Amino acid sequence: MAVSIAIASGKGGTGKTTISANLAVALAKFGKDVIVLDADIAMANLELVLGIEGKKGKTLNDVLAGNASIEEAIYEGPAGVKVIPAGISLDAFRKARPEKLEEVLKKLHDMAEIIIIDCPAGIGKEALTAISAAEHLILVVNPEISSIADALKVIAIAKKLGTNVLGAIINRTMKEDSELSSKAIATILEVPILGVVPEDPNVRKCAAFGEPIVLKYPDSPAAQAIMEIAAKLIGKKYIPEKKKEKESFIKKFLRGIFGGRK
Repeated sequence: MAVSIAIASGKGGTGKTTISANLAVALAKFGKDVIVLDADIAMANLELVLGIEGKKGKTLNDVLAGNASIEEAIYEGPAGVKVIPAGISLDAFRKARPEKLEEVLKKLHDMAEIIIIDCPAGIGKEALTAISAAEHLILVVNPEISSIADALKVIAIAKKLGTNVLGAIINRTMKEDSELSSKAIATILEVPILGVVPEDPNVRKCAAFGEPIVLKYPDSPAAQAIMEIAAKLIGKKYIPEKKKEKESFIKKFLRGIFGGRK
């Protein structure tokens, strides 16, 4: 049975879809069988971030409209991630029934180890449906008071819906004096901080070409932070490749100096 995790935010513009896509790919890099689903059926962007836009075929909206099976809407994405796009067809969106999402997720539970659900921002009907359908929730916030205030509303609703809040990811930090600290955010939200992802120009470059940053620029600050979050979620320790190379060099160097001594 898969573990389902909704990735949500109280407001738009936090970078939630970028986190959802890259977290899914990061988990796949750790060997997990992952499905990432775009539950933002009105403003779908996941397929753009993962570079699978333009594929002719069925989407989640077709499934929710009763015009396709969920198996028909699954596509192979980067690093072996299975992607379920919402689609950009207005006709399919008008016919979609968001309340069927929970039924769709039940069918997916035997198809992967982890299901990442990219939720719509805010607390509208589609967002609440996606949050209630998931077992767990992760909030994506920016280090500013408006983002945190909106996140508080999402946390309160998630608890009422019975969805377990795993914690928050602080995204797009710039280490400015005006930003709220991780400690302050944890205190206000009363949830653990799962990781801090810095503002990174490579994110925009990757979005333009539809490539996840954890694959395109694995040594970038944002990619490293996301990999660490993924490792934390599955109980693993992440050691960056550069650090591994440095540690390996030091070990070889020390062996060369002391290896022959008794």
